[in-house]
Amino acid sequence: MGTPRATGRPSSAQDVFAAAQEHLPGGVSAAARIHGSLGRPFLTSRGQGGWVFDLDGTGYVDLNTSNGAALLGHGHPAVRRAVEQALDLGLICAHETPFQAEVARKLSAMVPSVELVRFTTSGTETTWYAIRTARLYTGKSVVVKFEGHFHGYHDYLGYSAWPPLEVAPGSVVPESGGIPPELQEFVIVLPWNDADALRRTLETRGHEIAAVIMEPINYNSGSILPLPGYMEEVRRLTREHDVVLIFDEILSGFRTGASCAQGYLGVVPDLCTLGKALGGGTPISAFAGRREVMQAVSPVGRAVHSGTFNAHLIPLLAANAFLDEVAQPAFWSNLEQLETYFYAGLREVFRVAGVPVFVQA
Repeated sequence: MGTPRATGRPSSAQDVFAAAQEHLPGGVSAAARIHGSLGRPFLTSRGQGGWVFDLDGTGYVDLNTSNGAALLGHGHPAVRRAVEQALDLGLICAHETPFQAEVARKLSAMVPSVELVRFTTSGTETTWYAIRTARLYTGKSVVVKFEGHFHGYHDYLGYSAWPPLEVAPGSVVPESGGIPPELQEFVIVLPWNDADALRRTLETRGHEIAAVIMEPINYNSGSILPLPGYMEEVRRLTREHDVVLIFDEILSGFRTGASCAQGYLGVVPDLCTLGKALGGGTPISAFAGRREVMQAVSPVGRAVHSGTFNAHLIPLLAANAFLDEVAQPAFWSNLEQLETYFYAGLREVFRVAGVPVFVQA
């Protein structure tokens, strides 16, 4: 298949960026979109399948896949049909429809920990609500997170995702200004893949700790896998100390299979978060888990969760279509073939160039 042709009149990316700076802080709608090499965002005109196009019409293979949200590619036919269906139904929000329960049912059938589901619109609010739920369920307040693991930008978990190398291990380093320093007393930062560190912490402070949250595969630090036996020990320790184990699968969800990282690793958390790929390129996330824990959520329990745009019909129907696609065995066999081909080719490129590199698959 050749490179798809772009449409539209070419524009100067630098001019567009300069104009945007007059109306958007820094000229962007998200800080991470400033490209370090360009000194500005990579401005796109459209996407098609596995391609994105800049303002001059040049096509690029989208290896970023919108930070993982476009696992099906841009404008997948099933997602387009779902969005059109939502338009025909009137863009329903702030109302329940049969589709919320339908998508939740499909998630329950696929993902091992999922018995009850609540939908949100972003990964940040999803981890926030998961922490709130765990705190109410356990009656405790402190949360353990790990260095190099990212769980959104809210004030309760926005620490030590990318700490400076000169900072001592275990330091609680805010990822943003404006976070009250008093909140640091509710966070413990530990090294990942170190079962002894977690064991010591739970033995001394388990009576304070409501939750342990982690990326089950640490995509934000280079796709680091857990060491053999580590996840099983984490699961054992959290159960022993009555601590809710949360897998943040915003990134890892639906990358290793329909059962997500928890199914791939064979370790089932109490709660998990899902997002990015779930919406087929539209904004939807979810926190979900064991019925006993999720019943802490209102209106059954007192952990309030609500929102006008929760499970808006466009992303909800897109998620419904996405789940149907990834439920097909052929989807994963094709993805694995692409993965094998791409990684082998990437290793060969570096070998020929004489550049030592490790490609993490």
